[in-house]
Amino acid sequence: MPESSHLLTSTTDPLSQGIVAVTLVLLFLLLTLEKAHRVLVALGAVSLLWGITYLTPYHLISFEGAARALDLNVLLLLASMMAVVGVLKSTGVFGWAVARLVHRAGNSPARIMILIAWFTAIASAFLDNVTTVIFVTPIALGLAAQLGVAPMAFIMPMIMAANIGGTATLIGDPPNIMIGSGAGLSFGDFLMHLSAPVLVMMVALQLLATRWFRAELTGTTPRSIGDPAAADSDATIVDPTLLRGMGWICAFILVGFLTHGVTGMPAAVPATIGAAAALILQDRLYVRKHHASGEERVHGILGIIEHEIEWPTLVFFAFLFIVVGAGVETGLIATLAGSLAAAIDAGRSSFALGPEGTLLFAALLILWAAAGLSALIDNIPFVAVSIPILHELIPTLPPGADVVWWALALGACLGGNATPIGASANVTTLDLAARRQVRISFREFCHFAIPTTLITLVISSAWLSGMIFFDYHAALYASLAVAALLGVVAKVRPA
Repeated sequence: MPESSHLLTSTTDPLSQGIVAVTLVLLFLLLTLEKAHRVLVALGAVSLLWGITYLTPYHLISFEGAARALDLNVLLLLASMMAVVGVLKSTGVFGWAVARLVHRAGNSPARIMILIAWFTAIASAFLDNVTTVIFVTPIALGLAAQLGVAPMAFIMPMIMAANIGGTATLIGDPPNIMIGSGAGLSFGDFLMHLSAPVLVMMVALQLLATRWFRAELTGTTPRSIGDPAAADSDATIVDPTLLRGMGWICAFILVGFLTHGVTGMPAAVPATIGAAAALILQDRLYVRKHHASGEERVHGILGIIEHEIEWPTLVFFAFLFIVVGAGVETGLIATLAGSLAAAIDAGRSSFALGPEGTLLFAALLILWAAAGLSALIDNIPFVAVSIPILHELIPTLPPGADVVWWALALGACLGGNATPIGASANVTTLDLAARRQVRISFREFCHFAIPTTLITLVISSAWLSGMIFFDYHAALYASLAVAALLGVVAKVRPA
């Protein structure tokens, strides 16, 4: 019998779609409740779908369908950038850079807060926002203690900046990596369409934070910060030679990202090449200095592979792709897309909207819904489900409907700022702070985070409106003008 005859075709009846829908709802619910590790939750969902597929008449997703559902570009890009950042971490450059910045700020708590936020935003855009906060948090807490400043005044703007900065680029936040791969958007596309509103948001964050924490920043007697390295024991460059080599490797990766339109390379390709070069360089430099044995060299490479690459995260992504793939195979995604298209059409009819108005209605609906859900649940599974829905939705919208991808990216990344559980950077920072006996309650977090999130979403709404009703260049110039104006206000009226 030919091998192809053994392949299962997914059933697309309402019951099959309902089973997948219930599985997705349970997945979201269990991830939100955090009663079990997210890998276990995703593994259980995939096992349930496969059990039903092969043991009942309802074929939800076959093993071959699961293989098609895996997005190798996302998985390799994430793993490669984790390895690159892991090698960079071993040079001590992150702690050193933050320490130099705050040292230049002198003894001004307000200036230090602003520098920490901007550094975190920029680093989060080009590296990984979780890795960034891992290194910045101890330094920020150490500086707060030395200056006699309430830790919240440094920590809260830093968390907000990590998620805002990560919104600007393809690699800044996992949802963007997924959107970029699913929609065929390049690093340059993200940088061109999202960096301008992010710049406005960062200036707005600076204005809000300096006024919100005015009492904390000015109500204490300034103390000298002394040696910046004193704020964190790792704030020194430990391997300058490796750091110089990594500078060239990171430049190659960035060029690879930016030249996607010329080379046709998916983002995972330059990232994988760069990761291989980084690991080889680290190994060769270690051998040159230490005359290492074979066992030591194996341990060196495994140090990055075992401890710096977050394998549970990658496995979670893989299982998540399979669950979403079941939604695609059974037709559930097409049904959901049809419902969303019907809601948009109802809005168009109710408000008598033209083509541009319909696009704006769709973009704002996606933006605010994504933000609201991302504040309450993990934005990664939400984005995974949303991508195929938008693929089905876009052909039903007027020309220029690609704007909904930017609405999804903005909503998913910025909505995570609203609550302590909304983004991985939030959870990581609060955990690191708690280990140092600094505890920020859910209410305290939301008190500053919700207004910040609302401001960034209003800016996002204005940006999307500008792109739809005018054009990209007009929206860009307007954003830069607003950022400059806000910057002048921040300069003229310091905290």
